[in-house]
Amino acid sequence: MAPPRRPGLIADPGKLRDRFWETVPMKKMSGAEWEALCDGCGKCCLNKIEYEDTGEVDFTRLACRLLDGETCRCSQYPIRHQFVPDCVSLTPNKLEQIAYWLPRTCAYRLLHEGKPLEDWHPLISGDPESVHRAGASVRGWTVPENEVAEEDWEDYVIQERP
Repeated sequence: MAPPRRPGLIADPGKLRDRFWETVPMKKMSGAEWEALCDGCGKCCLNKIEYEDTGEVDFTRLACRLLDGETCRCSQYPIRHQFVPDCVSLTPNKLEQIAYWLPRTCAYRLLHEGKPLEDWHPLISGDPESVHRAGASVRGWTVPENEVAEEDWEDYVIQERP
């Protein structure tokens, strides 16, 4: 049984194979299946600071200006590159290069690393709100990036990586 449609979700849950994430290689997933992997946490929309000397990545509380802080979804997802040209388009072919900066709980990263989805993931729970109830989303604690000067971003670093 397919989970209910989530707000902002591009995928049509009626086009998802049963428990596809356990059997279908990521490069073989349909577009709908690929999009359905997103749990809606919003963590990938947090600005990050990557240190050139160490390669370390720090997440900040500063969210992309397109992130809806309540739904934890991009307010302009289909056309986001018109507003944020450097927004990453996550694809199976790009995972190898960028998985290191995805949140530790991200389904794309977990599957790439051969790990199972979290119990609160909407594909497991069938409930798009489960990610928020589990405290695994950015709902309620982000600051819009355009409210803070870039030189002050380090003041918003999250001590424990999401």
